[in-house]
Amino acid sequence: MSRFAEPPDAAFRRLNDSIGFDWRLGPYDVDQSRAHAAMLAAQGIISDDDHGALDRGLQQVQRELSDGSFPFAEGDEDVHMAVERRLTEIVGPAGGRLHTARSRNDQVATDMAMFVRAHAHAALERISRLASTLVALAADHLDWPMPGYTHLQRAQPVYVSHHLLAYVWMLVRDRDRFAHVAEATGKLPLGAGALAGVNFDTDRSRVAAELGFSGVAENSIDAVSNRDFVLDYLSAAATCATHLSRLGAEIVLWSTEEFGFCEVSDAWASGSSIMPQKKNPDAAELLRAKAPRIVAHLVALHGVLHGLPLTYNKDLQEDKEHLFDAADTLEACLAAAEGMLSSITFHRQRLADAASDQLLAATDVADLLVRRGLPFRAAHGVVAGLVRQAIDRGVSLSELTPEDLAEHSPLLDDEFYRLLEDGAWLETKVSEGGTSLSRVREQLQRARAAVR
Repeated sequence: MSRFAEPPDAAFRRLNDSIGFDWRLGPYDVDQSRAHAAMLAAQGIISDDDHGALDRGLQQVQRELSDGSFPFAEGDEDVHMAVERRLTEIVGPAGGRLHTARSRNDQVATDMAMFVRAHAHAALERISRLASTLVALAADHLDWPMPGYTHLQRAQPVYVSHHLLAYVWMLVRDRDRFAHVAEATGKLPLGAGALAGVNFDTDRSRVAAELGFSGVAENSIDAVSNRDFVLDYLSAAATCATHLSRLGAEIVLWSTEEFGFCEVSDAWASGSSIMPQKKNPDAAELLRAKAPRIVAHLVALHGVLHGLPLTYNKDLQEDKEHLFDAADTLEACLAAAEGMLSSITFHRQRLADAASDQLLAATDVADLLVRRGLPFRAAHGVVAGLVRQAIDRGVSLSELTPEDLAEHSPLLDDEFYRLLEDGAWLETKVSEGGTSLSRVREQLQRARAAVR
C-alpha cells in the first residue's frame, strides 16, 4: 500500500534517484547496518534468530558489493533501498526488520561521515608520501642555487632545497586540516531517526564504538541535517589542490626551453598529435587545472546548504557527487604529484647560471650601505641608481668602476666587489627560516621530523 495514487513520473525518477552515484556508500551502509542489527538484538528489539539471519545476509551483500556481483534492480532508488531489497531477497521477511529504529535520514548521514573519515585518512597518507618525496628531493639538491621570484621576475637567489621545502610546509598544514576533518566525523548520527529520535530504547554508544565513532551526536535535529564535515573535507581538499596547482604551475614554467630548470620524466609527459618534437608536462598542467574543479565543489555545496531549513531536505542529496568527485580528483592529483616529482630531473648549470645574475644581489648591496649607517630608503635609491647605470651600459654590477661607485655613494668600496663574487650573497640570508645553507640544513631536519 502506498500513500500515492500514481507512480512517479519517469523524468522525476531520473532527477530523484541517486543510485547512479550513491552506490559508493554501499560498503559503509552494510557496516553500519550490521552494527545496528547487533544493537537491536542486544537491546531485545529484535530476536537473536532475526539478528543471525540479518548478519548472514548482510555479509553476503558485502561480498556481492565487493566482487561486483551485486544485482542492482530497476526500482532501486538509492543504495539504502537497494541493500534492504537485496537483503530481503536473501533472508526473507526478517530483512524488513533491519530498518527498525532508524531512518534513511540518519542512515545516509552516517554513511557520509564514514566515507569522509575514510577519505580523510586516505588524503593524510598520500599527503605524507608526497611530503616525504619533496623532503628527499630537497636533500638531493641541498646546495643547488636558483633564482627566487616575485612577480615572476628574478628577485633574490635561493637554494632549490629551500624552494622545495616551501611546499613541504604547505603539505604539513594540509595534513593538519585533514586530521581535523577526520575528527569532525567523530559523532555518530545513527539513532537520530528521521529528525526527532526513535521510539525504542536503543544503545547508540554501542553502535558508535563498533563503527569507530568517538561518541554520538547530541541533538537528533543536528544529526540528520549536519554536513559540516563534508564542507570541512571539501575546504581542506580545495586548499590542498591549490597548493598542488601552484607546484604544477612552477613545473610547467621550469620545464620550458626559456627556463630550462627541470624536465619531467617521459612517464609523466605527453607528446603532440602534430609536432613530433614536443614533450609536454601534462601531469603538471593538470595539477594546475584540477584545483578550481575542487574549489567549485566546495562553493556549490555552500550554495546548497546556505539557506536550507532544518532538518532533512532532498537538497542534501547534492552533497554526494561534489564529495565523491573531489575525493577522486584530489587523490589522483596527490598520486600524480608524487610520481612526477620522484622522477623529475633538475638542470644544475641552468639553475646556477640564472642564480648568478648579479642584479639579484641588489638588496645585499643596499644592506651593506645600511650597515655603514645609511638609512635603508636612501640605500635603496643608491642601489637603484647603480642598477640603472649597469643596465644602460649593458654591463654587470661588478663591471662598474670604483669611480662609478663613488658617484653614487662614498660608502661603497672594495667590499662591494667581494659581495658580488659568485654565490656570496646567497649565503648572507642567515635569519631563521632563511636560505643560507646552515639554515636550510636546520629546516630540512625539522621537515624530516614533521613528515614522519
